[in-house]
Amino acid sequence: MKKVISLVLVLTMLISMLIGCTPKDMETTELDSTNEAEEMDLVEENNSEEEGNSKIAEMEEILMEQLEPMPELDGGEKIGVLIISLTNPFWSNMKDKYEKAGEELGIDVEVLSAPTEDDTTSQLETLDGMIVKDYDAIVFSPIDGNNLIPALLRANQANVPVINLGPGVNQDALNEQGGHVDGIITVDFENQGKMVAEDMIKQMPDGGKVAIIQGIPGAGQSEGRTKGAKEVFENTEDVEIVSIQPGNWDRNTAYNIATDLIQAHPDLKGIFACNDVMALAAVEALETADKKDGIIVYGVDFTEEAQVAIKEGRLDGSITYSPSVYTKAALLLSLKIVQGEEVEGSVYSPLAVVNKENINDFDGWK
Repeated sequence: MKKVISLVLVLTMLISMLIGCTPKDMETTELDSTNEAEEMDLVEENNSEEEGNSKIAEMEEILMEQLEPMPELDGGEKIGVLIISLTNPFWSNMKDKYEKAGEELGIDVEVLSAPTEDDTTSQLETLDGMIVKDYDAIVFSPIDGNNLIPALLRANQANVPVINLGPGVNQDALNEQGGHVDGIITVDFENQGKMVAEDMIKQMPDGGKVAIIQGIPGAGQSEGRTKGAKEVFENTEDVEIVSIQPGNWDRNTAYNIATDLIQAHPDLKGIFACNDVMALAAVEALETADKKDGIIVYGVDFTEEAQVAIKEGRLDGSITYSPSVYTKAALLLSLKIVQGEEVEGSVYSPLAVVNKENINDFDGWK
């Protein structure tokens, strides 16, 4: 009888262990599966970020090589920055990137601008006011090639180093008046136009009629981009330029130009706008007229709005460089000059064309 009782007790204990362990084992298996899925999602997310960052890293490497040897940091320098206007999302983003680069490098950075993109007088007055402040150097981007020359001459007289970023000052006119800039960091605007036009042509195997919407006449980036694109279009068989008009960087103006273009040229195949603001306005005009299908539209700057529009298939492409790297390089160039290092020639940022095929490679772009 005792043997029977012992056997029953043993069986009861075994059953209890099985009942107690089975749900726990199942729960562990489900948890492991959930963790594995979460880990896979995290790896994919990190890979996407790393891929985007790798392109930024490539651009940074190219720019930093041009700035070697690096200046000393944490010297307490104060750099003033004059951009074009916060009404343009590109320059608004540049302001943000200048300030973040300043924090990273330990530089006191103050960014000022003109109220609008065509207010050359206000931009000149702003630069005049910056010269009498206690900046160690000033980085400036002129609205056009000539509007800041009087203030640059005064900066030279006050021994305030001036560094030209992006749109170029008219060097011949400045030199004729005995002035100079102490450093130049820019992109090849003509090459921007060439690269965009070449990418557009790849999507126009049968050629066709194209139009260019410029920025403000006389602005270096507008003139360069137009010249580069015009050269490619004119030298491509079966491609005809039917219109080149100034859109003045203005959304409404570009919208009206695009509306008129499709009425005058119903067989239009492509529009190159010299910035994304105007390109997106052209897209909107074409969509409103139900004419977007079959017409390729490219812009410049790869703004956040342009990124979304390319992903949605509304905008066909843009051309970019990394604003975060560009501004960082500008501040480092300024430090080198402030610290008495000579910088020969211009510093150039590399470029990248973004279209519907490679847009995902630019996730996390900054």
